[in-house]
This record gives sequence, structure tokens and C-alpha cells, in this order.
Amino acid sequence: MSYFWIAVGAFLAAFAIQIFLLPNKLIDGGTIGVALILAKVFGAQYLPYLLVVLNLPFIYLAYKHIRRTFVIHMSVAVILFAVFLLVLEKVPAFEADLIEVIVVGGALLGIGAGLVIRSGGCVDGTEILAIIINKKRGYTVGQVIMFINVFVFGAYGFVTLDWHIALQSMITYVVAFKMIDLMITGLDELKSVLIISAKPTELADVIMKELGLSLTLMHGRGAFSGNQKEILFIIMERLDLSELKEIVQREDPLAFIAIQNLSEVAHGKQANLPYKKKKGSFALPPPSA
Repeated sequence: MSYFWIAVGAFLAAFAIQIFLLPNKLIDGGTIGVALILAKVFGAQYLPYLLVVLNLPFIYLAYKHIRRTFVIHMSVAVILFAVFLLVLEKVPAFEADLIEVIVVGGALLGIGAGLVIRSGGCVDGTEILAIIINKKRGYTVGQVIMFINVFVFGAYGFVTLDWHIALQSMITYVVAFKMIDLMITGLDELKSVLIISAKPTELADVIMKELGLSLTLMHGRGAFSGNQKEILFIIMERLDLSELKEIVQREDPLAFIAIQNLSEVAHGKQANLPYKKKKGSFALPPPSA
């Protein structure tokens, strides 16, 4: 299934570039953007080969610094991406208003790249470089990619002598980037909640009965006071958050609540998902809770 979704993602990304971006002189960021700039100079027919050649050094870096399965998935994704670009060369371009091209083309590109990333690969080698720099220098992956793309879009402005096209390409990249984020994190906005309360057991009973949420009680100790505490840990959907806060403030106004965003929750096949709500019923926690 991973290879199937990699193929679907590579096709959507290639479709977005050949049908939307390339005919309208728009580019993406990273190695795809560099390949599109070079194709602008040497000829669009060389684009698939340029993509493969430009990604080869990053595949080697992935082999040296990241796991082997990722290298295989990335290699498959890049090859399929190049093949689909060749196949789609004769397909007519999408002719529409520029804003439609930017939004629809950027969204399709982001969905395709997001599917590939979610399946364990990537089609843009700069992500590999960003991961390595993050490990060695501490800069975030997003900071490194944005820094690289400033030069990519700047170079495109110099090559075309048209800064409007360069800025429009940057907007397309932003749309694609947001769609990648959406594909990776999913549509469900999950939250993890830590609650420190003076009466954790009573509060846990109320939360399970009224919201139907499973939770975990963890043992903690105050660093200053040295007092033993029980901390409630809950994974839940964003829509239930306001109701949870009302319950906590009602039962223990002095309780401390820490809320964090979650991008993904992995669980066993037989697990009772803690974030699946059962309204009006008492949801027993899983055995580990």
C-alpha cells in the first residue's frame, strides 16, 4: 500500500507541474524548482532527467544519514515522478485565470507530495538536507527549506527577469506547503492534554462519564514541594476541548491544564482508541490506561 500511495502522490505532483505550473511559467521550491529553472534554460523536455539527476546526491545523503527503507521509497518516488512527467508531456495544459492555476495547481502538488511523504518517501531532496542540518546544527527543517527556497525563487526572478512570476511561484509554493501539512497531519485536529489537579481521581471519573473519553493517570512529583501528584493524560479531538475545560474548571478551579497539538496517533489493532468519543456512555479505559 505504501508504494501504491507513493505512485498516486507522484502522479498528482507530476500532473500539477505539467498541466498547471509549467505552462504558466510557475515553479515549485527545492530541487523541483531548480529543475524547472534549468528546464526553462535548456528545454522543458529535459525536466524529468534533471529531476532524477538533481535528486541523486540527496538520495546518497539519505543512504548515509537516514534509514535504508526511506532511500528505497524516495528512489521509487523520484523515478515514478520522472516517468509520469514524461507520460503527461502531451496532455493539454489547464487554461484558466492565474489565481485558479496557483490555487488548484499548488493544492494538487501539495496533495501529491504529502501522500509521498506520508508513505515514507519524498520527491524533493532539499528535505533530506534540511533533516541533516537540523540534526547537526539545530535549525528547524522548515527554516532550512525556507532559506533554500529564498535563493531558488530569487534565481528564478533573475533568470526570467520577471519578479511577478517569481512571487506568484512563491505563492504557489505556500499553497502546496500548506496542503502537504494537511495531508501529513490529517483533517482531524487531535490534542494531547495534561491536567494537574488536587483531586485527580474524582476529575477522571467525571471526564469519563460526561465526555466518554478514556484517559491515563501518571504519577508525578513536584520539583519544589516534593509532593506526590497524579497527572491526567488525555488524547482528544479539538471539538471536545472547550467542554473538557469547562468540566475541569467546574470540578477544580485551581487545576493546571497544558494542551498540545498532535499530528498523529499510532495504536495497536485491538486498542480502544482514547480519542473516540461515546456520548452519554461510560467508556472504560484501555488496559494500559
